[in-house]
Amino acid sequence: MSRIGKAPIPIPDGVTVTIEPARVAVIGPLGSLQQQVPARMKIQQEEGTVTVTRPTERGEDRALHGLTRTLIANMVEGVTKGFEKRLEIQGVGYRAALKGSDLELSVGYSHPVTIKPRTGISFEVPAPTQIVVKGTDKQQVGQTAAEIRKVRPPEPYKGKGIRYEGEYVRRKVGKRA
Repeated sequence: MSRIGKAPIPIPDGVTVTIEPARVAVIGPLGSLQQQVPARMKIQQEEGTVTVTRPTERGEDRALHGLTRTLIANMVEGVTKGFEKRLEIQGVGYRAALKGSDLELSVGYSHPVTIKPRTGISFEVPAPTQIVVKGTDKQQVGQTAAEIRKVRPPEPYKGKGIRYEGEYVRRKVGKRA
């Protein structure tokens, strides 16, 4: 009893999907991505769509089915549109700058912190207090943004630090005299 369960993934023009046992490769205008997938999941490509089916209705198979479908959909979106994460820097004298392709952060330490981009990741600094992390691999973009935020996470008393755009930082009152 195999069931589709989730919607098929549409493949836009200019994108090539190669399905091998336990591996899916996607090539598009922004680059190429490969991903290991569970061998139990059945992946088929037909008429401009990719369909993932699960072998049984067990909980583990249902979870792997959703994961596999989402991983493939993210790869297709990554090679067509790409992904980006935006970060904000708050604090007096805190700023970011590009040095070549590296990101240099001045966030209150005695030295600037330099972050080198991973393969397939690029940085943009539209303003000294804004950072944009771009790339085709959603996981790599999120991981790089998390590492940048980890340099100086937002603190709850003054709110200074590096945060995701739109992130709410719960403020604390602090000492009173």
